[in-house]
Order: sequence, then C-alpha cells, then structure tokens
Amino acid sequence: MATIVGAYGAITDATKETQDLCHQVKSQVEKKTGANYVEFKAVKYRSQVVAGTNFVIKVHVGGANYIHLIVFRALPCNGGKVSLTNVKSHQTKDSPL
Repeated sequence: MATIVGAYGAITDATKETQDLCHQVKSQVEKKTGANYVEFKAVKYRSQVVAGTNFVIKVHVGGANYIHLIVFRALPCNGGKVSLTNVKSHQTKDSPL
C-alpha cells in the first residue's frame, strides 16, 4: 500500500520520543483542561509530516480516562519547537485517534 504524502501514518505504540513530547506540553494541557494529571502516559500515536511533524497522541491519564493531544514539532532548521495544537478530553481506550 502506498503512503499518501501529507496524510497521517498508521497508529502505532507510543515510544520514548512520543512520551517526551507529552512531557514537553503537559503544563499547557493542564492549563487548557483545568486538570492536574498524576498519570500522563502516551500509549498510541500517529504522525503526519508537514513543514514539521504533527502528532496525534492517546494519553492515559488514570483509571479508564484518556485524552488525545495534537502536538506540532517544527523542523530542526526552524528551531524544533514543540507546541500543543489541541486537546480532546473525555476519550476512552477505544476512542479512535
């Protein structure tokens, strides 16, 4: 199956890199949701290469609760800044990314 340029890739298990991205935006997520997360573990993600990389990340935040983060990482030549684009609260383990 051919990869579609600009499309999101397949959903895969989270990596150390994915967890690092989550930690970099955690304070922004907490500010946006008004919650303080003790557990904040990336479990799945998919990515899209644009002028940088967009990540959609499923994060386990305790119990049966999950959130989805949309995170952008700029290209290294543009500073490589990581920023939170959006948060989708009230997700479950089975919610589609």
